Amino acid sequence: MIKNLKKLVSLNNPLRLLYHKIRAIIANIYYNFPSKNMVIIWVTWTNWKTTTCNIIAKWLEQTWKKVFMFSTVNIILDWKEYTNNTKMTSPDVFDLQRLLKKAKKAWAEIAIIETASHWIKMNRIWWLEYDFLALTNISQDHLDLHKTMDDYVKTKLTIFKKLITYNRKNNTKKIAILNSESDYIDLFMAETYDNMYTYWKNWSCNIKAENINHTIKWINFDIKFSWKNIPIQSKLRWDYNVENLLAAIWIFISFGIKTDEITKVIKTIEWIPWRMEEVKNLESLNIFIDYAHTPDALEKVLQYLESLKNTWRIITVFGATWDRDKLKRPIMGQIVSKLSDLVILTQDDDYSEKTENIINDILPGINRVEWDNFWIIPDREEAIRTAIVVAQKNDIVLIAWKWDEHVMVTNNWTIDWHDKKIVENTLKWLDDNKIL
Repeated sequence: MIKNLKKLVSLNNPLRLLYHKIRAIIANIYYNFPSKNMVIIWVTWTNWKTTTCNIIAKWLEQTWKKVFMFSTVNIILDWKEYTNNTKMTSPDVFDLQRLLKKAKKAWAEIAIIETASHWIKMNRIWWLEYDFLALTNISQDHLDLHKTMDDYVKTKLTIFKKLITYNRKNNTKKIAILNSESDYIDLFMAETYDNMYTYWKNWSCNIKAENINHTIKWINFDIKFSWKNIPIQSKLRWDYNVENLLAAIWIFISFGIKTDEITKVIKTIEWIPWRMEEVKNLESLNIFIDYAHTPDALEKVLQYLESLKNTWRIITVFGATWDRDKLKRPIMGQIVSKLSDLVILTQDDDYSEKTENIINDILPGINRVEWDNFWIIPDREEAIRTAIVVAQKNDIVLIAWKWDEHVMVTNNWTIDWHDKKIVENTLKWLDDNKIL
């Protein structure tokens, strides 16, 4: 009955928003306001939130600070890491308050929470009085809820405005960190106050990256502060990880961590779970699995892979998920078609939609006909296997969207799923069937 009512009542209906706010209030009362006196770091906007959360959490742990973290892909609680199997960026309010209470009992002093716009719009943030706010970037997403980009941006702006209204906890300054090259940055800069800082490549940034140099195993760059320059070397390759590192570094500086310590810790982090994960193989293929699920994320990932090209090809396997923001589907198709040599369009989580309907929504953006380096293979396992089998030496294969999810939701039921296992099984089959 509740599921049927949800279908009838729109996501942004005032009654539905009030319902979620009441649940947030009850959850806080039931668990006795566990976030009180915890320093809370929120990471929000569209892409790279999970990466930034993990960088912050792993660095703080290495300085012996006890943290709780909830991100799209993983949870850190009491020095242990768990896979997030909820398929949600931000959890149900009762689940979050329960986890915060566990974290507090385990003496966690800092909570790092990846925050989706759904969570903000639906009043689920009640009483979560945050201290640090990192805004990584913004691009089209979640228009199923917001309907317009204007409403999406205003929703994000709401939490920015509220930051300085909350009382200090443990004498912690309220600080906002913004990517200076994000769209709509001017709206946020208009809310200027003393503890707002910018980062990335712009000359006016408080923390700026210069002399970025990529190698096969490392990325090297210089960080320029107003008072000091420091060289950085990290195993977190790709330009967007430089952005993530800059946001995290400013938070560490705000915690009083010395720059010498920061440079040492950066070198120890080898990768962030399920973000551009490379699958090693004996076929001389460059296979990457990533969560790129928005036009901006797909474009940045493919542009970087294109910069690595020589004479080999980029083969992209991708789809789109159910009722979420249908307007971005043809845009994603256009980006993949433009930046890939071979495109394989396939299914993702269907939920209540049919795979063929989702594929038909993507098709207008793909500027090529089927069989012209473009295949439609609705069965995702077959699509992944095909990409690897047709790939030639040194080709780049990108498998986008589902990253480390362990289930796929079809029209009828949930099935066990794992993109990486399919890749590994296919590679094993190729190895076993080599012609000597």
